[in-house]
Amino acid sequence: MKLSRKEFLKLSFAGGAGLFLPFGVSGCGGLTAGNNSAQGSAGALLKSAARLPEPFTIPLPIPPVLEPVHTDASAEYYEITQKVGRTEILPGLKTEVWGYDGIFPGPTIESRRGRQSVIRHRNELPVPTVVHLHGGKTPPEHDGYPTDVVMPVGSREAGHGNHGEHAELNVIGEGTFDYKYPLDQAAASLWYHDHRMDFTGPQVYKGLAGFHLIRDDEEEALGLPAGERDVPLMICDRAFTEDGSFDYPSLDPSLKGEPGVEGEYMSGVLGDCILVNGAPWPVLEVTNTLYRFRLLNASNARRYRLALDPPPREGASFVQIGSDGGLLAKPVNHNKIEIAQAERFDVIIDFSIYPVGTEVTLINELGVGSTAKVMRFVVAREGTEESRISPKLADLRPLSRSEATVEREFRFVRGGAKMDGMTLWTVNGEPFDPDRIDANPQLGAVELWKIRGLNLEHPIHIHLASFQVLTSGGGNGDAGPYNQGWKDTVSLASGGEAELLIKFDGYRGKYVFHCHNLEHEDMMMMANFEVV
Repeated sequence: MKLSRKEFLKLSFAGGAGLFLPFGVSGCGGLTAGNNSAQGSAGALLKSAARLPEPFTIPLPIPPVLEPVHTDASAEYYEITQKVGRTEILPGLKTEVWGYDGIFPGPTIESRRGRQSVIRHRNELPVPTVVHLHGGKTPPEHDGYPTDVVMPVGSREAGHGNHGEHAELNVIGEGTFDYKYPLDQAAASLWYHDHRMDFTGPQVYKGLAGFHLIRDDEEEALGLPAGERDVPLMICDRAFTEDGSFDYPSLDPSLKGEPGVEGEYMSGVLGDCILVNGAPWPVLEVTNTLYRFRLLNASNARRYRLALDPPPREGASFVQIGSDGGLLAKPVNHNKIEIAQAERFDVIIDFSIYPVGTEVTLINELGVGSTAKVMRFVVAREGTEESRISPKLADLRPLSRSEATVEREFRFVRGGAKMDGMTLWTVNGEPFDPDRIDANPQLGAVELWKIRGLNLEHPIHIHLASFQVLTSGGGNGDAGPYNQGWKDTVSLASGGEAELLIKFDGYRGKYVFHCHNLEHEDMMMMANFEVV
């Protein structure tokens, strides 16, 4: 029996027989059916039919910075059109993208701390869209709640005045909507992406993602690499059909009807072509100086373990200066960086250690074959050093366990509910229901959340509220090397646990938290909290 999400939820929460299954049972021949894992990531590999280029032959593109259409005393105003574009990603072939302004990645937005950004999004795509500013401290009506959709331009004229199959959605815009971001938060590398309920995975895969950078005086006073030496790197993987189109295993490729992916890819979609800023295995010429790289894993399901080949003769490969929520208290050295979906690492690489002419490859130690390479740097010439790494970066007050007023536990697991013959990804055994609230934190409170990922790896993202990781992983009683500073996404290994101290400041209202493996999110691994 085919059930819509609304029908499924109505029956399941009324105790409908046959919808809830004991742990370990699946309509797919057992819980592990479809629980694929490859190359250190939850998911199955989708191989390209198109011929992929030789690595390190295409220059690294830098997304354009969007200019405001006007400003006033307190805000900048921008306009973005979500539309179909065609671009040459693979040499000699054109790829259709669904892009912000028709490009992939979308234009970068640069804002000042404390100045509002008002961004008018116009939807010229054939489906509803939702925009989420990932990492933004944003009022609920502008956060990109999954059912708060902007309908396509002309949808009423096309005979969808009551929106038909979209009746359960909250239509916030007929063609356009102004998202308002106060941005009363520290300088940080944020990103914006589509967040439409049930269809986030394919719509981000088609190109709906871009950087949003916040700058402030505190960061700029540090003398960090700037200008051409401050480089955003959006890393993701894709597969391509023979004609160069993005290949994604949607049950309904139009994205207008049935959500979800083919059963083999229920755990996640992994592509065999690594893109950086939309280019396959690109190359960047650098001077023998310090460079700042804003690393973003924008993949649907792939995780990376990044390293330099060759590593520097002395010192660390990467000096981390920032995390999801902005600057760290002090720099942290890494020779490798493990980055899960939606995480950001703000790092500095010192190319002065390498002789001019050296080729330095950014590799992925979790990859195999084509996915073991990411991009290449060529130390092409000498340069004048104009920046530095300060031993102190920001004043960050660590939260303590004693500050937590409430403790909660959440399990992210495949099991507990079934729809259309598939066992769903759930939070505490429950599929996502827009009407169910799973936590009611008080505004200004600190809570301790204990979270656990079962079956496979899960990157967990919490909207609105930044957190500090108290403990994570293998029982050492600390946060681990990659969870420093303020975070909005934490990586859970299969069977992994973490304790988060979450500060619920900003705004009252309803928000979501979810797995950022986008195939898991679309198959209901998401829940609500409401700040009261």
